[in-house]
Amino acid sequence: MSAGRISLRERKKQLTYEAVSEAAISMFLERGFDKVSVAEVAAAAGISKPTLFRYFPAKEDLVLHRFADHEDEAARVVSGRPDGTSPLDALRHHFLDGLDRRDPVTGLCDNPQVLAFHRLLYGTPSLVARLYAYQGRSEAALARALDPGAPVAVRLAAGQIIAVLRVLAEENWRRIDAGESAGQVYGDAVAAAGLAFVQLENGLPMPLPG
Repeated sequence: MSAGRISLRERKKQLTYEAVSEAAISMFLERGFDKVSVAEVAAAAGISKPTLFRYFPAKEDLVLHRFADHEDEAARVVSGRPDGTSPLDALRHHFLDGLDRRDPVTGLCDNPQVLAFHRLLYGTPSLVARLYAYQGRSEAALARALDPGAPVAVRLAAGQIIAVLRVLAEENWRRIDAGESAGQVYGDAVAAAGLAFVQLENGLPMPLPG
C-alpha cells in the first residue's frame, strides 16, 4: 500500500517535470531562450517561481530535461549487455540501432520539431555549457558501470567513449542543419560510427595526423 502511494507520488512528480519543461521549451522556441524569464515560465505552468526552482535548479535544466532519460543511457547499455558481449560491442550496436531508428540523440533526425529543438540547444551558449555537465555525469555513470571502483584508466575510457558519441551526433546534426536529409547522411553516419568504434577498440592512430 505504501509502495503504491510512493509510486503514484513519483509518477505525479515526473508528470510535473515533463509539463513544466515542455511549456518552457515551447516558449523558448517561440521567443528565444534569453527573452523568456523563469517567472514567465512559472506563470505559464501555474506554479510559483520557488517551486519551479525546486524542480529545475537552473533555467537551462528546463530545456535539458529532455536529456534526463539519456544521461545514464551508455551505462545502462553496458550493464544490460548480453553475456559474451563486450562493452564496446554493446555500445556500437546500440548507436547503430539508434541511427536506424533516427533517434534524435544520434543527431540523425530531420523531424522539424527535433530540428527546432536542436537549433535552440546548439544555438544558445549557456545551454551548450550546461549540456557538458550532463555529459560529465554520463561519463561518471559509464565508468561505474564498467568498473564500480572507477579507477583512472576506466574513467579515461568512459570519457573517450562519451566524447566519441558526442562527436558522432554533432557531425550528423551539423550536416542535417546544413540542409541534408537524414537519409542522405545515414550511410556516412554508419561508416563514421564504424570508424569511431574501431579507433576506440584499437587506440588512437600513432603518430596522429598533422
